[in-house]
Amino acid sequence: MEPLSEKQIRSSFVNCTKGEAARLKLPLDFATLAWEDLDFLGWVDPGAPLRAHLVLPTPDGPLGISLRVPSLNRTSAMKSSICQVCLTGHASSGVRLLAAPLAGARGREGNTVGIYVCADLACSLYLRGKRQPKLAAKQFEETLSLDERLARMQANLDVFAAKVAAA
Repeated sequence: MEPLSEKQIRSSFVNCTKGEAARLKLPLDFATLAWEDLDFLGWVDPGAPLRAHLVLPTPDGPLGISLRVPSLNRTSAMKSSICQVCLTGHASSGVRLLAAPLAGARGREGNTVGIYVCADLACSLYLRGKRQPKLAAKQFEETLSLDERLARMQANLDVFAAKVAAA
């Protein structure tokens, strides 16, 4: 992913107000991010731990999505879960249900779309082997190359982003 400025990130959000985008906290390690290892920027807001943010590269420029942790998180009853973005298996605490308000009028009416995703939003690092999930069970062996797994992850993100941004 190409490095982004704070201004680019804040102006990219499609499902929150300009004021909300101005108030969100950037990742604590923003100044030292290893952009070359990222396929998207994802973080839990350090000032509001029940909020998370994704910024995806698109042909039209970055697309930001604000997310929240719903009050009912059903993963706590599961022993293990799989991220819907990168398909990494985790202990139940390693995957969270995040809900994104839809862009526009539908979002203002309270409509959301949810996704189960790595709790730390580090999907790119899991796929590249730079971070390991805390899971007692063995990970599934995949025959796909890294490039194919990254393309699958991007396709999964694109589908989710299209649901959020659809007018």
